[in-house]
Amino acid sequence: MFRGPRDFCRLDLKQFGGHKDEVNSVAFSLDFQIMVTGCDDQRVRVFNTLNGKLVCKLKGHSGAVKSVAISPDSRTLASGSFDKTVRVWRMKDGAPLHTLEGHTKSVEVVVYSQDSSKVCSGSWDRSAILWDVQNGYLLKVFEGHDSLVQSVAFSANGNNLATGSWDFTVRLWTVASPDGMDKVTVLKGHKGNIHSVAFSKDGMLVTLGGSRQWRFPVMVSLLLALVMMKLSEFGTWSQETGQTDIAQHCAFTPGGALVASGAAGLTLALT
Repeated sequence: MFRGPRDFCRLDLKQFGGHKDEVNSVAFSLDFQIMVTGCDDQRVRVFNTLNGKLVCKLKGHSGAVKSVAISPDSRTLASGSFDKTVRVWRMKDGAPLHTLEGHTKSVEVVVYSQDSSKVCSGSWDRSAILWDVQNGYLLKVFEGHDSLVQSVAFSANGNNLATGSWDFTVRLWTVASPDGMDKVTVLKGHKGNIHSVAFSKDGMLVTLGGSRQWRFPVMVSLLLALVMMKLSEFGTWSQETGQTDIAQHCAFTPGGALVASGAAGLTLALT
């Protein structure tokens, strides 16, 4: 374990270059041997993390690449762009498989389901769209947010989808319900844009929203609020704060015991 900041100086860090503009998104394969990046230069790049070399450069988008994701089975990768499209590529050779069209504004986020069969994209057009990876079909459109959708997450069993929006709400959708009826639960409480949502393997949902004046009984005026809840209860289970700068992402550890969040103020918090 690292004992303090000085220990990080001993790490042999690798640099991955080639992009000609701001890098917006990074994704890793489950074995961490492949890294994919998306950039404002309209390119997606695939790197070998072991030797730091560029594997391939993917061209096709006509706008900034805002989000990239690698399927859990590492067979495909997806990219979402300012050009309003989602593109699906074959991992082994970078061949383009599908150009998914349906959004009317920039695509901000793309994520895979745990079984790698579906991709969901969130957009400035206030919607999220569920896509079939194998055939490139549009499966379902999730509408209801009053502002752009910045974050999306699938539950581990694939039955639920969470979307976080700049309307300060999280919506929990049913992807496939036993009775065939679509259901949505609106989760309110944040006082700022929802930057990130994540599920644990046992069905816990964590949401991250920035707020300059979120007030709780024991603290005031913090910029970060983490809210965790159990899906079976749809009620707030825990509210955590601590970072004092706007955070952009949160994630559970594989076992679900801890939540990590990263903030603009160069801090990483474990809760």
